[in-house]
Amino acid sequence: MLDSEINPAQPTTPNHLYFDSSIERWVAKLLPGQYLASANETVIVTVLGSCVAACLYDSVAGVFGMNHFMLPGGSGQASKSMRYGAYAMEVLLNEMFKLGARRERLHAKIVGGAAVLPDMKLLNVGARNAVFVVDYLNTEGISILSSDLEGQYARKVYLYGATGRVRVRQLRALKNDTVRRRDAEYLSRLQQAQIEGEISLFK
Repeated sequence: MLDSEINPAQPTTPNHLYFDSSIERWVAKLLPGQYLASANETVIVTVLGSCVAACLYDSVAGVFGMNHFMLPGGSGQASKSMRYGAYAMEVLLNEMFKLGARRERLHAKIVGGAAVLPDMKLLNVGARNAVFVVDYLNTEGISILSSDLEGQYARKVYLYGATGRVRVRQLRALKNDTVRRRDAEYLSRLQQAQIEGEISLFK
């Protein structure tokens, strides 16, 4: 399945594997708007600015997954995009259920929602993402074991599928400005979308 609202050529499941020398493991890298559900001993990694990742784990079935979404919610047809939290959560859960996970056994660890740009604080995108994911999981009856939300620093997140362990590293001194540039591009798109009436952030 493709998410054409992000990039027609970008699949919603990761197609990028690389060897991470910091943990000496092969990892599957999630980009914004992607997810991965698996029952194999995979390590999933993503880098978050104002975006949020939900890491879910069913220890009985050995099924786990992570998503990476950019906005809490949309309206109409536009809401059926992996960039929106409600859709990203629904898709991830459904894929995990197909692999044998059960809702009542799921535990969540949630990360992200930083204000990495001054204007992000004004629009409150990260904070709204953080509030959304907590409310969504509570409504679905999925227990939240731990969270690392909001703040001012980008984060690198690892989900170890064999155990459900989540490791978070704050990126206080980025080697490049990729995360900030990406969030700046999102912010520009959000502001333009508000002007054109395509989406609403302030429901």
